[in-house]
Amino acid sequence: MASKKQIWVRNVPIGGGAPVVVQSMTKTETANKQATIDQINRMAEAGCEIVRCAVPRDEDVVALKEILQVSPIPIIADIHFNHTLALKAIDAGADAIRLNPGNIGGPDKVAEVVARAKEKGTPMRIGVNSGSLPKHLHALEKENSVEALVTAATEFVALMESLDFDNFKVSIKSTNVPNTIASNRLLSEKIDYPLHLGITEAGTKWSGSLKSSVGLGTLLADGIGDTIRISLSTFHAEEEVKVAWEILKALQLREKGPVLIACPTCGRLQFDMDTVVQEIETRLEAYDEPIEVAVLGCAVNGIGEAAAADFGIAGAKNEGVIFAQGKALRKVPTPQLVDELFVEIDKSRAMGGKVEFDEAQSAEGMEFIRKIEEENAGDLTPEKLAALEAEKAREGEDFTGPELPMVKPVVIDEAASPQAGRRFARN
Repeated sequence: MASKKQIWVRNVPIGGGAPVVVQSMTKTETANKQATIDQINRMAEAGCEIVRCAVPRDEDVVALKEILQVSPIPIIADIHFNHTLALKAIDAGADAIRLNPGNIGGPDKVAEVVARAKEKGTPMRIGVNSGSLPKHLHALEKENSVEALVTAATEFVALMESLDFDNFKVSIKSTNVPNTIASNRLLSEKIDYPLHLGITEAGTKWSGSLKSSVGLGTLLADGIGDTIRISLSTFHAEEEVKVAWEILKALQLREKGPVLIACPTCGRLQFDMDTVVQEIETRLEAYDEPIEVAVLGCAVNGIGEAAAADFGIAGAKNEGVIFAQGKALRKVPTPQLVDELFVEIDKSRAMGGKVEFDEAQSAEGMEFIRKIEEENAGDLTPEKLAALEAEKAREGEDFTGPELPMVKPVVIDEAASPQAGRRFARN
């Protein structure tokens, strides 16, 4: 269930129905002020809304005070083991403090930090990690790790409430995706405080993004979670931010920038779609509008499979079609498809989102698609199957699809490129 309580980290609301907030953590030494500021700026440009900085030493606190003056987004001071650093970070003006009550030195030390946070109006995140549970829960962790995580979290919440402090959010993180899902589901039933989601130490940009997408996506789809951080083994923190946004966009929880749709390619492919998709994705990063752009590897399934897209291309060996809003704009030589696609996108942006169709060019494009469809009339595309099904339904008949012949499996040499011989020169 969604968190009922809400806190504010500087000017960013978390919980209580606010949009899910994207945050990440700097990879630099905080004491290296310029490197940290530069990275924060790159993260903010990528869409980071709150940033966390490690504060393991006094020199980091000194730097933090100056970094706070120029940071475009709120900064959370990440504190472990030394509660005096938390006190100093609060005094330095940190927008929030991240604390693990299990490793900060006991309830008395936590109480000192809470008292200072109450005095300064500083919110806190109390975090529970699978690798740093309090000693009295180690035995339970071996028996039932989910119960141990949730018990630690609820004990920390009870401690905060006993100190008359409610300006905090809670996180339960584990490297284990099913445990993270199960523990956050259970915790969301027990507390009303905002929840911070993450898969800790998730892995590389590839594997870590997948684990995070599965874990966080599952919880967010359940309505659980108020802020998220993707934890990847990369020095480029903005990559974590990009992944977070893609998760939120995929679930239609937030909008930020373009959405790219691309077919997975098949044996009909006649141009190097892999490089085309990469180029389009890279060029779309410069756009702020939530444009939906589709890239289809052939004209057989286009435009229909991407009729809802704002713009798109359907390619073929020598020529392809640029389309918009389910209708062909014009036919274009394949090597020029990407450049001409962005000509049309920019033209539309200049006209406030309107699309200008030249009826003759549009008709030529639609005729091109019709001819391609005729040439591939025997192919059972999803659209053709749907059309057959709809036709039979109108006639009151059950449709089970045509009887397909048995085809002997073909063993593919994985070392051979499936696009060999189907490239074209792009310069």
